[in-house]
Amino acid sequence: MTRVLVADDHPLMLSGIEGILRGTPYEVVAKVRDGAEALAALPTTRPDILILDMKMPDRSGLDVLRTLRCRGDNRPVVLLTAHLDDDSLMEAIDLGVDGIIMKEGAETLIVTCLDHVRNGEKWFDRSVLQRALHITRSGGGNDAGPLAPLSVRERTIARLVAQGLRNKEIGNELGLTEGTVKVSLHRIYEKLGIGNRIELAMLSTGAAVEPGDPTGRP
Repeated sequence: MTRVLVADDHPLMLSGIEGILRGTPYEVVAKVRDGAEALAALPTTRPDILILDMKMPDRSGLDVLRTLRCRGDNRPVVLLTAHLDDDSLMEAIDLGVDGIIMKEGAETLIVTCLDHVRNGEKWFDRSVLQRALHITRSGGGNDAGPLAPLSVRERTIARLVAQGLRNKEIGNELGLTEGTVKVSLHRIYEKLGIGNRIELAMLSTGAAVEPGDPTGRP
């Protein structure tokens, strides 16, 4: 049996998914109400695949995916959503999401998605796949731009810096120590040829950067 953790803040969705998976090769080993609970449940429940609602209180599905990848945890993640904006879609793909299912009609697609993901394949709802292709072809895809030299973890740290988070807050968000964040920032500065977090924030948001700005701290 493939062990599955399901996270959704709507009890009916949790019960519905568990019902759909009953009698399939998938065993629901945990049902939780938000992203923080999902992360806390991982050590004891040891799921093989995570099904995460995109919109949840106390860490969304995308937040959990981001945290897992920054920890080096590459176990499969499937996102379940009623609405997905372009930036979230492209960030999820950039982070290596394994599947995306729209909630409307999800009851007929979950097992199909999990079958593909369990075999090491990606699976996206047709509408999501078409949208991602359209974004990419129109030049709106998230190709990381000036952050392209960075790893996934480093790009995530850069985005959080741009949101105004300090090192300790970034560490709490990603499950890293404050020291690890500081070391990562210095590596980021070296890769991008910049000197501080203000320049990094400006690069992350697409603003023009004047190299050597003396303000800002690691």
